[in-house]
Amino acid sequence: MTNETMHKDTQTYSRKFDIFVEIMRNIGLIGLGNTLIAGAVNGIVIPHEFLSGGVTGTALLIHYLFPFMPVAGLYLVLNIPLFVIGWAFVGRRFFIYSIVGMLSLSGTIEWVHVSIPLQDKLLAALFAGILTGIGGGLTLRSHGSAGGLDILSVILLKRFSISIGKTFLSINAVVLLVTTCLFSLETALYSFIYIYITTRMMELVITGISKRKAVLIISDHWAKISEEIMFRMDRGVTQFHGQGGYSGKAEKILYAVVSMRELHRIKRIVQNIDPEAFLVVQDTLEVMGKRIGNQPHW
Repeated sequence: MTNETMHKDTQTYSRKFDIFVEIMRNIGLIGLGNTLIAGAVNGIVIPHEFLSGGVTGTALLIHYLFPFMPVAGLYLVLNIPLFVIGWAFVGRRFFIYSIVGMLSLSGTIEWVHVSIPLQDKLLAALFAGILTGIGGGLTLRSHGSAGGLDILSVILLKRFSISIGKTFLSINAVVLLVTTCLFSLETALYSFIYIYITTRMMELVITGISKRKAVLIISDHWAKISEEIMFRMDRGVTQFHGQGGYSGKAEKILYAVVSMRELHRIKRIVQNIDPEAFLVVQDTLEVMGKRIGNQPHW
């Protein structure tokens, strides 16, 4: 066997190992996330008769009205039309992992039963939201989802850049309206708290410290600031030509995109070079780019 053949075989085994590790990572995230969701649903949401959002909420609503119908089975049936849409609009990898996620969530809801002794409904709603949000976020950190509203949220994010949190809150408003009509305003309000905390925690887990910030800098010392950002932080800088509206003076405007962890560094650089500099920090929804991008991986 030649050295070239041995090198190719080594590369092949290395690629296969990387693929195996990636698959196990995704399955692990999906399994852990769905276990947390199932624990929250069976340990808090159902005992306190809260409503969840999306497909899970619809399944719970039907279960409350018709207790003989299991939540896990309803969740499976209600997911069918969403998976048809997912196959058409999202990648095959996301679709396959989402099937794994849907089956995993249905299984964990059926088998994972824990007792969480919280009598206070407000604390119960808060804790259930934390568990469900972390679980849903971990699932979406994989290359799939747990099915249900996750699929629709990812489609809207990819197609129209509508954030996952906005989709969850908008659609869940309908669930809360139905809850108010069929049950009580108190149940709807506790459910709102649960859904809101879930949404916020999910976005935090998905974006976390990887969220990007866009920075605009106006300074007479723009050349020095630009050099420091490029060579000390290893970040690209774009220069715009501007003009002061009052003074009419020509200005250089620097534009850079950094991570949350790097934001304090760029602010310190600007402050040290020019304390009089004008700096604006803006939120970003998505950033596409090889070096600093955080675009969705679905």
